Amino acid sequence: MSSVPRPLSVPEKLAYGLGDFGANLIGQTQITFLLFFYTDVVSISAGAAGTILLVSRVLDAINDPIVGALSDRTTSRWGRYRPWILGSAVPLAVALVLCYTVPDFGASAKVVWAVVTYNLLMILYAANNIPYCALSGVMTDDSTERTSLASWRFVCAMAAALAVNMFTLDLVKYFGRGAEASGYQAAMVVWGAMAVICFAITFAFTRERIEPSPQQQSSLRQDLSDMVHSGPWIALFLLAVLIHVQLALRGGTMLYYFTHYVRRQDPIWRFSPFGLFNGVGLVVVMIGVVLAKPLAKRFGKRNTIQVSLLLSAVFMALFAVVPRDALGPLFALQVLMQLSFGPSIPLLWTMMADVADYAEWKMNRRSTALAFASIVFGLKLGSGIGGWLSGEWLDYVGYMPTGDQSPTAIRGIAATISVFPALALLMGCVVLFFYRIDDRLGQQIQQALRERRSGGQSPAVSESDP
Repeated sequence: MSSVPRPLSVPEKLAYGLGDFGANLIGQTQITFLLFFYTDVVSISAGAAGTILLVSRVLDAINDPIVGALSDRTTSRWGRYRPWILGSAVPLAVALVLCYTVPDFGASAKVVWAVVTYNLLMILYAANNIPYCALSGVMTDDSTERTSLASWRFVCAMAAALAVNMFTLDLVKYFGRGAEASGYQAAMVVWGAMAVICFAITFAFTRERIEPSPQQQSSLRQDLSDMVHSGPWIALFLLAVLIHVQLALRGGTMLYYFTHYVRRQDPIWRFSPFGLFNGVGLVVVMIGVVLAKPLAKRFGKRNTIQVSLLLSAVFMALFAVVPRDALGPLFALQVLMQLSFGPSIPLLWTMMADVADYAEWKMNRRSTALAFASIVFGLKLGSGIGGWLSGEWLDYVGYMPTGDQSPTAIRGIAATISVFPALALLMGCVVLFFYRIDDRLGQQIQQALRERRSGGQSPAVSESDP
């Protein structure tokens, strides 16, 4: 293997990005619509629905590392990770449809159905997404190229989120003809089919270039020990939890916010206020994603993501004081917040690859998928905690699926999309002070690993080097 990294081609970056377009066609439905679907379509209580989301995410503590360890040990003519992306594609799409299917059961049986189908969806999503995430860590070893790759990925991801947020309710109305249950099911057939096509493109047009040493011998227990004894891994894990607590709090209750808090419900330019609000936000966040590479190159990844989260928290907290009929300030804050938050999205994932490099540098063992899996579990844990908190909080403030909401419930809904998620991001800013892989150390690690892989003698590198 050459010690000089080759730039990735634009078609390959696009092919990789389409994998996350497909994943977000599936994942974004969970963030934006699943809690509402459970409470207002399936008629599951908000508290029970939130608990389902939390328990399922916690179960991924077992599932994600297993998938990571298995994919790290997969050998095939197509690589370690790409076969998982293709093989899980159709089952994942089927699980999505089942998750949004309302069976003709009693109340208790519906809860059981929700638990079973949502957990099936999570298992298959992990089988697809953990290897997909790890793929970026073996397509190139160049940190700048990884940031570029992550930017492509998340522009595609945000485009998928834009489609899901703006058009899902239209698809529900079109296919359901007044029957929400069948409308949601049909809408998920559309998103699932599109996702399968995207996963096939990713499999076909990407390549794996970095392999662990043939002499590498390690057990799952040893690999996990390497992770949990890594300071950068601990910091990044906690950051992933906090960011996704924020995302789940806002994403899971935003539809409630527009349904019960925002007074203006008439269409704007033929779009619903909810759809346009999300659409504007996602377009702006894509601009922020594109800015991640130049900002990180100028100020460093850690500094850029820290400032990004701080500004996002400030603008997010200001949502608490926006009057209920003031759409102008509401949209202005959305633009400022999402533009600030955008750069943090690809940088978080680029830093995961840096953590995998750090572990290989320190322990002389590489477990790319497990490194991603262990932090992706932090994402899922944060999403589960955020979803559970949303459900419990809605119950606590007296939310009722039908009828007018009390002033307490309305204020509670507003707090869930403003003050609470802002606090989570501020805590993430603090955690980043303990993430020690700055750009200088990262470059030293990259050079040492390149020399080690090419058979040369890597220079002595220390975290305390000037």
